[in-house]
Amino acid sequence: MSEQHSNIISINIEDEMRGAYIDYSMSVIVSRALPDVRDGLKPVHRRVLFGMDELGVNYNKAYKKSARIVGEVMGKFHPHGDSSVYDTMVRMAQEWSLRYPLVDGQGNFGSVDGDSPAAMRYTEARLKRIAEELLGDLNKDTVDFQNNFDDSLQEPTVLPSKIPNLLLNGTSGIAVGMATNMAPHNLTEVVEGIIAYIDDRDITIEGLMQYIKAPDFPTGGTIYGVSGIKNAFATGRGRIVVRGNATFETSKTGKEQIIVSEIPYMVNKASLIKQCADLVNEKKIEGISEIRDESDRDGMRIVFDLKRDAVPNVILNNLYKQTALQSSFSVNNVCLVKGRPYTLTLKDLIHYFVEHRNEVVIRRTQYDLREAQKRAHILEGFIIALDNLDAVIKLIRESRDPHTAQLGLMEQFNLSEIQSKAILEMRLQRLTGMERDKILAEYEEIKRLMEDLQDILDRPERQLQIIKDELIEIKERYGDARRTQINMTDDEFSIEDMIADEEMLITVSNQGYIKRTPISEYKAQGRGGVGSRAVATKDSDYTEHLFTATMHNWLLFFTESGKCFWLRVYAVPEGQKTAKGRPVQNLMNIESGDSIRAVINVKSLTDPDYINNNFIVMCTEDGTIKKTTLEAYSRPRQNGIIAITIRENDRLLDVSLTNGNNHIIIATNTGRSVRFEESRVRPMGRSAAGVKGIWLDEEKQDEKAIGMVCIEDPETQQLLVVSEKGFGKRSDVEDYRLTNRGGKGVKALNLTDKTGNLVAIKEVTDNNDLMIITKSGILIRIAVADLRVMGRNTQGVKLIRLKNESDEISSVTKIVKDPEEEIVTDITPEADVDTASTEGEVTQE
Repeated sequence: MSEQHSNIISINIEDEMRGAYIDYSMSVIVSRALPDVRDGLKPVHRRVLFGMDELGVNYNKAYKKSARIVGEVMGKFHPHGDSSVYDTMVRMAQEWSLRYPLVDGQGNFGSVDGDSPAAMRYTEARLKRIAEELLGDLNKDTVDFQNNFDDSLQEPTVLPSKIPNLLLNGTSGIAVGMATNMAPHNLTEVVEGIIAYIDDRDITIEGLMQYIKAPDFPTGGTIYGVSGIKNAFATGRGRIVVRGNATFETSKTGKEQIIVSEIPYMVNKASLIKQCADLVNEKKIEGISEIRDESDRDGMRIVFDLKRDAVPNVILNNLYKQTALQSSFSVNNVCLVKGRPYTLTLKDLIHYFVEHRNEVVIRRTQYDLREAQKRAHILEGFIIALDNLDAVIKLIRESRDPHTAQLGLMEQFNLSEIQSKAILEMRLQRLTGMERDKILAEYEEIKRLMEDLQDILDRPERQLQIIKDELIEIKERYGDARRTQINMTDDEFSIEDMIADEEMLITVSNQGYIKRTPISEYKAQGRGGVGSRAVATKDSDYTEHLFTATMHNWLLFFTESGKCFWLRVYAVPEGQKTAKGRPVQNLMNIESGDSIRAVINVKSLTDPDYINNNFIVMCTEDGTIKKTTLEAYSRPRQNGIIAITIRENDRLLDVSLTNGNNHIIIATNTGRSVRFEESRVRPMGRSAAGVKGIWLDEEKQDEKAIGMVCIEDPETQQLLVVSEKGFGKRSDVEDYRLTNRGGKGVKALNLTDKTGNLVAIKEVTDNNDLMIITKSGILIRIAVADLRVMGRNTQGVKLIRLKNESDEISSVTKIVKDPEEEIVTDITPEADVDTASTEGEVTQE
């Protein structure tokens, strides 16, 4: 029994498990999951490419069955499952997987929808031309070789790799305790970056980013923000946000559509469409009526048909937020350097590639020099033999056998064994005079070549120049344009630097169409000119806001629900004078059902003096007033912010930009108005609800504020009030005496059953027109200059005569007249509206 137990060794299971797991993990790290920094390949990729090269399936040769290639690789170099070899080869052939595919596949190699490739017995493959750049010079002792799995063959430990494959195609892999995820880049940019590094070894990451802007994904898309790119380049780790590219179109039937033409890298198109459809079915995204995949050989096209009342920009932002149409690529530059895993920066990656290429150039040059020396040695033997031709022939003829002749030549002419053997093998035709001249010429050429090769070995600057020249050749042969766009939303490079600060005329219509037109389009006309049509609008639409702003200004949009949105003037679509413009909802994420109440033009959001000494004053329907410094609205957010907390059953009425010294007038529908100094309202926080601006009688359930006016110069400015039944009057501001904030105020219009309630209060000048809309949908436009100034406590004059007793005025909008605008009559005068003959002729639109 003791003898049987003598071979059993007791070990600690913890130690055994630890040792076994470490061995396994090191094997995964070094021999499976991580790429080599030099050629950017994992062992399986390297073996597939080397196996294909050995099989001779080059880019200019015929395709071979994939099964034959897989068998070759598996039998000689990669003793694992055939699926692992075939899947590797398939991925290297997919244009949506690799930025620069290395395998040229024929047959079904899968799709961006995640379809499986055909079985390897059906498909064929060969190397792409760019793969030859990875494999070139393998036979010149440029890299070390190692035994294959059964020690019967040799395989390379790394490829010579003229191209910086790790940067070009990236990689991903999960090892044990670590993972790698490296982004692909554009070849042209990478080559220029490497050349810049060779010229200046002290170049910074920022310097390299002048050349290598960002990753360049094979599926295109748009990278948002550059902070993630900078982190990835500077530290080897960073999160890059990528969005699919989408445009808005209108179908032949008039339906709004979102067209997606590019999706983020590594996103499955079919899964993306299913994800979107599920969200629509679950009503998490509303406004989409149909989703179709219209992709074909010409490119990707995913169509989202929208419902009639849907806002394209809001839906697209929801798609970005809730689906893989916006994805993040987490860069983690882990790769093997001399067999050890490291996290590398962009500069490190370039450094190790240049170091590898330098070693390859030196080893290739040494190989070429050795081969040249061998040839020169043989040629020297030939020259000696030709110089002593008769003696050589005589010696050979008199020799008993080749071995004796070889020894005789070595002894008599002081030749080496190689030289004497070469002379014996020389064909008789080489003895002619012309052949002799060729041998001499070849010897001279070989000597020059040896000098040149020796010069390369002696001078490191020449080695670097060769690397640069080869890279430039690569760039000219394979370089292409970027596919992935870059949106520098959080970049310190300001877009203003690239846009002239020209003056623009901003037009916003009542139905929310916006455009900008260069002031230069509005040429001054002489007196008596015929004018020109300023804007083509629908019968039911008209220009509500018209003002000048420069390209660098900000526009602040305030909505009825109390939200504030930002838009740069240069982001407003440019349109001709007669253009309708674009819906504001397409430019901002305004929620469905919300509407714009005011547009404020702001010169700067960064100048401390300006934003701290100007104020936003708001008034709501329940008589609340609120004043906040412009500084609180100086940090734009894509989805807007709460500008004022609106209570239930309340809404925002008016918003003004003030300098802190204005007079504020608020009017109610019961005909009262209060005028007080702006200083009576203290500035408060952005989300505050405000304070009482005018007293409302709680017993009168329907009493509400109908408008607010901010007056800079009370002595010269005038107010216009309009009632439901079409009465109105123009009065001096001074007629409205100063009272306290929150008071009952004074009478703005002497209301009677004939006049109806007050509906509007506006600050006006002779240059204004009024656009009046009745509840029955009639529009009428009158000139303020036609209204005479009268006292405050009067019932005013009839602005329009409503033929239908039940009809009332629903809203009044002040229009700043465009000097060139010609008022064109679009509405037939048979309407239920009559103009008051006492007030002169009224133009109808």
